[in-house]
Amino acid sequence: MREIGVHNWTLPAWAGRLPDGRSYNTCPSAGVCRQVCYALHGTYTWPAVRGKHHANLAFVLDDLPGWEHAMLAELAATKFHGGWIRIHDAGDFFSDAYTHAWLRIIRARPDVNFYCYTKEVDRFRRLVEPDPPPNLLWVYSYGGTQDHALNPAVDRVADVFPDSQAITDAGWDSQEASDLLAVLGPRLVGVPANRIPHFLRRLHGRRFSEWQAEVDTARRARRHGSVRSISSAPAAREPSAHDDAA
Repeated sequence: MREIGVHNWTLPAWAGRLPDGRSYNTCPSAGVCRQVCYALHGTYTWPAVRGKHHANLAFVLDDLPGWEHAMLAELAATKFHGGWIRIHDAGDFFSDAYTHAWLRIIRARPDVNFYCYTKEVDRFRRLVEPDPPPNLLWVYSYGGTQDHALNPAVDRVADVFPDSQAITDAGWDSQEASDLLAVLGPRLVGVPANRIPHFLRRLHGRRFSEWQAEVDTARRARRHGSVRSISSAPAAREPSAHDDAA
């Protein structure tokens, strides 16, 4: 995204294993999005690219203070002054400690602008919203397990749509011209779906928010059905004196 003056720092997408065998989940609140994640497709799967993303995560996990120091040193370079850093084009703020580290970095580099998409709604409500750094902008993105906590009347939100026309029809504004519009444009952000055929088939003409709502409704129905089947099962018969006499 350097053509629009944006640099990027990222992690491997969603869940997997590091080369040393450790398992990870960098997107703990991922929902339906993981079924059509662009960062699990194409160039992101190339060994050199995946290796770099794994190395980024291993650095964070093994030496968070050292990683923080390295990020501060790199962001001191003149080329970043007045520019933009997108935090994650894959992965998310997977822990409180990692989020706090980013907040310290952002505050220590006030001459650099930062932005992100995130599905970690609860974490941002607790750690970021009460006192956000002035040089950090974010947009909550639909398609996660915390969609229910979003309020499009108040929150800046992004939703993935089947195509650009669907964004227009819904009255939302697309970030297609520049990803920075996700945080600098109107509050309701439409993102056109990637034109990957098998991903489009899974999306089936729905927005991420609609798809996630369908999944959540079905899950609640299954859970409710399980509770009813347990509660309606016949109670075990109490033993009587006749049982011992038999």
